[in-house]
Amino acid sequence: MKQDRDAARAASRTAIMLRIITALIAALAGLVTLVAGPALADGQRTGSFVFSDWDGPPLRVFFAEPDAPSMDGAPVVFVLHGVNRNADDYARNWEALARTYGLRIYAPEFTNRAFPGAAMYNLGGLGTDGPYAFSAFEPLFEAVMARGGNARGYHLFGHSAGAQVVHRAVLMEDLPHLITAYAANAGWYTLPHGAPTWPYGLGGTDIGEAELRRWLEAPMMLLLGDQDIDPDHENLRRTPEAMAQGPHRYARGAYFAAVGRASARDIGAGFNWQVASVPGVAHDNAGMAEAAAAIIARHPGGFPANP
Repeated sequence: MKQDRDAARAASRTAIMLRIITALIAALAGLVTLVAGPALADGQRTGSFVFSDWDGPPLRVFFAEPDAPSMDGAPVVFVLHGVNRNADDYARNWEALARTYGLRIYAPEFTNRAFPGAAMYNLGGLGTDGPYAFSAFEPLFEAVMARGGNARGYHLFGHSAGAQVVHRAVLMEDLPHLITAYAANAGWYTLPHGAPTWPYGLGGTDIGEAELRRWLEAPMMLLLGDQDIDPDHENLRRTPEAMAQGPHRYARGAYFAAVGRASARDIGAGFNWQVASVPGVAHDNAGMAEAAAAIIARHPGGFPANP
């Protein structure tokens, strides 16, 4: 009986916590309405190419793009894979969405051989002698533009480990052609204040207030699957610093956004991060891709800044 009562109390606490997190997300930013866009009338090309015109090793890039007549003006989306480095699967998740919404999808593959472990991928290789992953995106955009059509910039989407790349790249790298960054279901975050130390916070780095301000004012959207709440997920980091951000990915995303808003208030910066809770989706790239594609179709030039 005692075990039954304990289990009931734990379930009640979990339900209350999820309600609080959902309310916090809604308060941080208005939930985005996911709407369908126009269907792409022309055909679609899929495949891959090798991108080597940057300072790192050659990257295989999987793509789904319109035929030439529809290339012009189609939104460009870079899709970053998770810990399994399965860029081909991620590109396939986006193929039908690219056709529906008229998008140009490019998924670079950061292999474990060239970018081993979280240090070289999730953290971009900062502080190592290896390749600097965050510097690939601007040269990749130039390579994509050479394939035809035109676009004023690109959207950067990452899921799970890819979302860790996204939110840190926006902090660390000058991305003049970035329209909007989408970080979906990251497992843990670099927090926008001086404690704890890198990579859980900015302590020990030379990042100053100007860089912090630019990060907080950047157009970044946190996409959080409201069912990504498994505290025992096999790839969820459980270091003390990560656990301090919350018991699961949904809670950690809400915490990251709340710390960001507080940091912006502390230094008198704007705060242009937004949060969308994606109903019914757990730790699943395909489900998060559907949400992101709908938002990009609705806001191809970027979403409005927060008031």
